[in-house]
Amino acid sequence: MIIGQIKNGIVLDHITAGRGITLYNFLGLDKLDCQVAFIKNAESVKMGRKDIIKIDRIIDIDLDALGFLDPGVTVNIIEDGKLVKRQYLELPSRIENVIKCKNPRCITTVEQELPHIFVLTDKERQTYRCLYCESEAKEV
Repeated sequence: MIIGQIKNGIVLDHITAGRGITLYNFLGLDKLDCQVAFIKNAESVKMGRKDIIKIDRIIDIDLDALGFLDPGVTVNIIEDGKLVKRQYLELPSRIENVIKCKNPRCITTVEQELPHIFVLTDKERQTYRCLYCESEAKEV
């Protein structure tokens, strides 16, 4: 399979196999009017299998949200056909408005304009807790 080279854009590499569609949907890539290549289960020496997303345009990406959704992702910025920046994502210490607190007693349930802020409390277990009520975050 041959996927063309990107002149100006972003390559999201080292996505955990099967998680690429979650990132694709979260980033709203279906709404872009440029070329987007989604490669699922590509062979990888390092990971065994991985997903890759190539976007033929420089777009604004919330790197903290991306790091929360899949902390092993590599973000490559391509300009004039050359790699100009590579960023390795990790779990962010804090995320805002990526997930919502499920606790019905949380202040965010009543005060709807408050941002939903979660803080990383256990990096090993990848546990986030609500800043306001300390409820543990469940899946996205």
